[in-house]
Amino acid sequence: MSKLENASVLAFERKLDPSDALFYAGQWEERTASQRWPHVEVREKSVRGTISNRLKTKDQDPLKLDAMIENPNLQTVDVATLPHDADTLKVSFTLRVLGGVGEPSACNKADYRSKLLQTIDGYRQEHGFGELARRYATNLANGRFLWRNRVGAEQVEIHIAQWQDGTAVQSWHFDALALSLRSLERNEQIDSLGALIAEGLAGSQHVLLHIDAYVRSGNGQEVFPSQELILDRGRGDKSKTLYLVQQGNARIAAIHSQKIGNALRTIDTWYPEAADNGPIAIEPYGSVTTQGKAYRQPKQKQDFYTLLDNWVLKDSKPDTEQQHFVIATLIRGGVFGEAG
Repeated sequence: MSKLENASVLAFERKLDPSDALFYAGQWEERTASQRWPHVEVREKSVRGTISNRLKTKDQDPLKLDAMIENPNLQTVDVATLPHDADTLKVSFTLRVLGGVGEPSACNKADYRSKLLQTIDGYRQEHGFGELARRYATNLANGRFLWRNRVGAEQVEIHIAQWQDGTAVQSWHFDALALSLRSLERNEQIDSLGALIAEGLAGSQHVLLHIDAYVRSGNGQEVFPSQELILDRGRGDKSKTLYLVQQGNARIAAIHSQKIGNALRTIDTWYPEAADNGPIAIEPYGSVTTQGKAYRQPKQKQDFYTLLDNWVLKDSKPDTEQQHFVIATLIRGGVFGEAG
């Protein structure tokens, strides 16, 4: 019998599929009638800034610095704010939960595919998807997907509904600020939502969730959609471009679906420095770009590829926590074949 080898072509589709999240504005007391709330628009603003970046040694001469300060730092930026007659931001999106966890969308080795599916089936029978699903549910309940919009809010309420045939069949309400972002707390409501997500991951039923988050931050306060990454900015271009969704003539401020997905999969508390650093997003190498660090180094044998290869190729099953990590990475999806 030939030795089992890695597939050079290996890809998985994501199983948590969020939409973009759109921004609306209204009064906190009227959130039960938020279907009529107007959207939050992205608009331009021109500002006169000052020099505040760290200067090179050659530019720290007092005369040079004074000359630089005399030149205003003129810039045009995008901004999104609540109207002055609205104190609450509504962030609205949908989430599909798909089955078929661990089934490759592309794999060029039939024997590897067969062994991989056998391995995933063993995990499913031993553990199910309950632990992972509960963690995803927690990040819906605590409003992690709001990112900066959650910071400093007076109140944050999350409304989640399961929809079937265009009708809400069950719903959950959460006080997001009562839940910690570090400990991934659980309660009866979170367990109930997690059980539904687990059924979706197992493929036993179709799961579509509608999520509305209400953030009471104050009349006229700035809100924070995603910022676009524009690699080729010309001189005189806007220095900050916010993401918006065009619907007719409306320019609706929004958060990228990728950023929503990143928040939902921030469930990795199984890496070496988790006790001090808290949960991070599921990534093959535990990469956190804002910290400039990869927490799952191959030399520590804690990265996705080492764990997966040992599990599938060598029948060396990781401990339970690292099994959860490997399956969560497959739920995340991506291209995991050989480089080049």
